[in-house]
Formats: sequence, C-alpha cells, structure tokens
Amino acid sequence: MKTILLTLSVLLLACGKTLERPSDLANFHPDYDQTMESSFYNFKLKDINGTEVDFNSFKGKKLLLVNVASKCGYTKQYAQLQELYATHGDKIVVLGFPANNFGGQEPGSNEEIKDFCSTEYGVTFPMFEKISVKGFDKHPLYRWLSDASQNGWNNEEPSWNFCKYFINEQGELVKFFPSSVNPLDEQILSLIGA
Repeated sequence: MKTILLTLSVLLLACGKTLERPSDLANFHPDYDQTMESSFYNFKLKDINGTEVDFNSFKGKKLLLVNVASKCGYTKQYAQLQELYATHGDKIVVLGFPANNFGGQEPGSNEEIKDFCSTEYGVTFPMFEKISVKGFDKHPLYRWLSDASQNGWNNEEPSWNFCKYFINEQGELVKFFPSSVNPLDEQILSLIGA
C-alpha cells in the first residue's frame, strides 16, 4: 500500500499537480476550466441538438433554469414550464437541463429526451444536452449556480429534479426555488412582472 501511495505522489509531483485538500476531487469535471466562469454570460453549452449556445445571447432577458427529468414525480411540471414560456416568453426564457442525478430518472439519450418532451408536453423552450447537476462531475454551470463565491450569495444545489434558478436581466442569480415550487407559482410570476 505504501508503494502505491508513493508512486501516486511521485506521479502527481512529476505532473506538477497536487491536491490541496480532499474536496479538490469534488471540483473535477471534464469541462472544468481552472479559471472558472466569473459571469453567467461566459458560459457556452450545447443544446439538445448538439449546437453550441453562447449565453451572451441571453443578455437582457430574465431566465428560469431548471434541471429536468422524464421519469420523475415532478415531470408533469414540463406542462407548466411550457405554459410559462408560451404565455410569458416575452418576459422570461425557460432553459431545461436534463440530468440523471436523482434516482436514475433521466436515463434516456438526448434524442430520446427531445422526443419525449416534444411528444408528451409540446416543449418549445430551449433544452440543453444532458449534464450532471450534482456530485464530482457537476457541470461548471451548476457549480456557478450553487457556489456563493461565484454567484454572489447562493450555495444551494439541486436537491431533486425540477429545482429552479432565476436569473435577472443583468445575469445575476436572484432566487432559488426547490422542486415543489410550481413554475406558475406567484413567487415566480411576480419576479417576471406577470
């Protein structure tokens, strides 16, 4: 065992890498950039069709970011998310982020998720490729959303599917809503001025 640890230590030193503390492992993500994103508008993610979306395109818009899943007790919220977007799309853009972090409730491929959302709920709001929203492989966007040192105040990460993050027109995180808050709840409608 000592030989293995010594070998790993030598390899890390040879590569110029050291783990400062055990939590450093939690910061690993294949797309993780050590400089981190200081602004919401610095992100670029692929949509569910594989096309890169520059978040600069959302400047000046209110946004509701939601981690979604197809086989969850909250999946019916897709209907309310679509209604919110269809009714108030001039005031808010809904962004859906499929994730399989909770109970294996989003096992499908991007194509399967896209077909499900379109067929079952008529989703027209922007959907993104499947990502991780929690854990060691958490996507940098969700690191930003759930790390007060990056977003200014919030450390709350999704506790289940259909958690919601509200971003204002300046790209600032304003509010976190748990899964139980319906997308058409007065708390959300009041934020968009509906």
